[in-house]
Amino acid sequence: MEHISFLVAVVIITALAFDFTNGFHDTANAAATAIATGALRPKVAVTIAAVLNFAGAFLSVKVATTISGGIVNEKAGVHPEIIFAALAGAILWNLLTWLRGLPSSSSHALYGGLIGATIVGVGMNGVNFDTVVTKIIIPAVASPFVAGLAAWGATKLAYAITRKGDDAATEKGFKTGQIFSSSLISLAHGTNDAQKTMGIITLTLVSVGALPHGALPPTWVIVSAGAAIALGTYMGGWRIIRSMGKGLADIRPPQGFASESAAATVILTSSHMGFGLSTTQVCSGGIMGAGLGGPKGELRWSLVRRMVYTWGLTLPAAALVSGGAALLAEQGTWGIVLVGVALVSGSGAMWLISRRQPVGADNVNDVTPVEVAPTVTANVPTPASTTVAA
Repeated sequence: MEHISFLVAVVIITALAFDFTNGFHDTANAAATAIATGALRPKVAVTIAAVLNFAGAFLSVKVATTISGGIVNEKAGVHPEIIFAALAGAILWNLLTWLRGLPSSSSHALYGGLIGATIVGVGMNGVNFDTVVTKIIIPAVASPFVAGLAAWGATKLAYAITRKGDDAATEKGFKTGQIFSSSLISLAHGTNDAQKTMGIITLTLVSVGALPHGALPPTWVIVSAGAAIALGTYMGGWRIIRSMGKGLADIRPPQGFASESAAATVILTSSHMGFGLSTTQVCSGGIMGAGLGGPKGELRWSLVRRMVYTWGLTLPAAALVSGGAALLAEQGTWGIVLVGVALVSGSGAMWLISRRQPVGADNVNDVTPVEVAPTVTANVPTPASTTVAA
């Protein structure tokens, strides 16, 4: 019992560590366009995002129940070793994509990790594939297009309404609007993403009999998950903020306001319905729609392609890594220790590599000539020649 209790504590701490990486990985969702357009100073933007991420964690638990009792079968014998392996794979993928400055999905890394570890540890019957398709796969494919289309239409409307107005006054007005729209995304992000860690911790407690099947997250779980994601958000995922704010398109305040408003609407709606979608994909889709809807109708297609490839790889890659970790963890204490060592050493190595070319609040809006030059308008059918620096 002491071993189990210690392992449960390790899993909970690891889940909160994942929540922390989710926070700084996804800070860009709310902060990137507001920082890029100058609506908010970098440190102010991440501070607002952190506070509202924490507040958003208290608004709903529907996504948490999708994870704790939806993706995996609680009665199939899922145990803490499996959940620990799932978290290890998700964290390592989060850190790898952060290092490369790629706005991938922390949510899909977690889902993939949980699915891969469960299949190895329990078997195919441990995963509710119907829920995976309806609550994860379909929203993953549809949500970027929905957010992109909404942002494209909102951008066109914004420019149509203000076309005869004073440019300086218009930009100032939209920058003010961005303070509210980016804040709404932060609140929505906390509502959606903090719940995923709540669901993982709740699943762990259910697996050892500390909570009954179908239980909702206890208050201490909600508070700790909200605090962890808020702290990660405050740290600022500056590499990904640079990619989303400056890498996809040259976003002006009307486009920033449109993309943020569209993304926040999609995220809040999906959270209310219990869909565990990727807030990163939604916000990226919004930025792409706003970029195409702007006066020049442009995107940097090289980064778009790399980003979409990463989206497709995230769930299966995390599943493979977590499946291997589960195979080790199932061997007993020595296997769990090896997974822990791999997690800590891999995380440390990626952090050290990131220090070679640090990105922070002081240089997040700096771009190289390679990043600036290769924009391609929406009317050009062959964007293959564009490139964007990592």
